[in-house]
Amino acid sequence: MSELPSCRFCGAALPHILVDLGDQPLANSFLKAGDLEKHEPKFRLCVRVCDECLLVQTDTTVPPETIFSDYVYFSSYSNAWLAHAKAYSEAMIARFGLGAKSRVIEVASNDGYLLKNFVARGIPCLGIEPAANVAEVARAAGVPTETVFLGKDTAQRIVTEGGAANLVAANNVLAHVPAINDFVAGLRELLAEDGVLTVECPHVVRLIADVQFDTIYHEHFFYFSLAVIERVFATHGLTVFDVEQLPTHGGSLRIFAERAGRNTPRTPSERLHALRTLERDAGVRRGDYYDGFTRRVAATIASVQKFLADARAAKKTVVAYGAAAKGNTLMNACGVTTADIAYAVDKNPHKQGLFLPGTHLPVYGPEKIGETQPDYVLILPWNLKEEIVQQTRQIADWGGRFAIPIPELRILPA
Repeated sequence: MSELPSCRFCGAALPHILVDLGDQPLANSFLKAGDLEKHEPKFRLCVRVCDECLLVQTDTTVPPETIFSDYVYFSSYSNAWLAHAKAYSEAMIARFGLGAKSRVIEVASNDGYLLKNFVARGIPCLGIEPAANVAEVARAAGVPTETVFLGKDTAQRIVTEGGAANLVAANNVLAHVPAINDFVAGLRELLAEDGVLTVECPHVVRLIADVQFDTIYHEHFFYFSLAVIERVFATHGLTVFDVEQLPTHGGSLRIFAERAGRNTPRTPSERLHALRTLERDAGVRRGDYYDGFTRRVAATIASVQKFLADARAAKKTVVAYGAAAKGNTLMNACGVTTADIAYAVDKNPHKQGLFLPGTHLPVYGPEKIGETQPDYVLILPWNLKEEIVQQTRQIADWGGRFAIPIPELRILPA
C-alpha cells in the first residue's frame, strides 16, 4: 500500500479525496505542430482535503519551474480583467493614501497589467514575476520587474535593496505556490510595519457550490476558504482585517491583512465577520462539507459529453472560445478530441498557432469563427461569458448558439 501524501501546510496525512480527474497534461503547456507526435507528459490531477486543517490541495507537485518559466498566460488580453485591475489600483490608492513616497510590490505581476496603473500615478513599484518571457513584456511597458520566485530569503533581499512595501498585492498566486509556508513568510517580509497585504484567490465555497472542477489544474495547488487563509496567515505573523467577495474567476475573495502585533491594529470589518459566519453556517469547517463533489463532477462531465454526442449525431459543428487552462481541464476530463470540437480560438496571439494540451485542438484568432460559421461556440472561460458573447455576437447571423459548460452544459437562448 502506497504511503499517503502529506498536507503542504500542516504535514498531516491526506486520505480524504475531493475529486480525482485522472492523468492530465499541464493545462498551460501548449504544443507546437512538431510536438504532436511526441510523448506528452501527464500527471495525476487529484485533489484532497486535509482532515486536520481543511486545506484543499492537489496531491501531485509539478515543479513550478516546469510550469512558470515560460508561460503563455498574459493578463492584458482580457478587457474585463484590465478593468478589474484598474478599479483595484484606484481603490487602494484612495483607501491607503498611496503616493510618490510609497512603494507597491506585486507578486506574480505578469505583464504589468496592474502595476502600470500605479506607475501612471507616479507611485514607485516593483513586480515579481518568475516567467521570464512575461516579465520582459512588463519591463518593456515601463514596469520594473524582477524575474524570481518569492520566498522568505528573496523577500528579505528585496527589502534590503529597495525598502519594504506599503502595499503588497498577490492576486491569483497564493494557490500557485506549493511551498506555501515559505511563500507566506515572504509576503510578510515584504510588508512595511504599517503596510497592507491584499490577496485575491478563488473561493472554495464557489468551487463546491457551482461544480467549478475545471478550475482545478496542476498549477493550482490549493483551493482556499477564508477560515484556512486566516489560519495560514496567523501562523506566519499576519492578521486579516477585511475581506471582499468578488465576481472574478467565478467567485473570489480579496483578503486584506497586516503584520500581527501592530501597536494600532486595524479594526476587523463587518464584511470579515459576515463571511466567517457564512462559511461556518455552510459547513466549510467540517470534513463532510466536501463529500459528494465527485458525483456532481461526474454529472457535469456527462452533460458536456451528451451535448457533443448530440451535436455529432446532428452533424452540427462545435468550436471552443478561449484557450483557457480551465477549458483544458474540462475537455481532457471529458475525453474531447477534434472529432468533437473542431478548433479553439483565443485573443492571445501567444496561443494562436499552437495546439491545446491533451486534446490537440488547433488554436486560431477569433476571426476564424466568422470564416467557418459553426453551429455552436462552447465558451470555456465561462467567467468571461458576457465579454465573449458581446465580442462574438455575429454568430446569430447564421443561427449559431453559445454553450456554457459549468455547472452543467446549457445552451444560451438565441
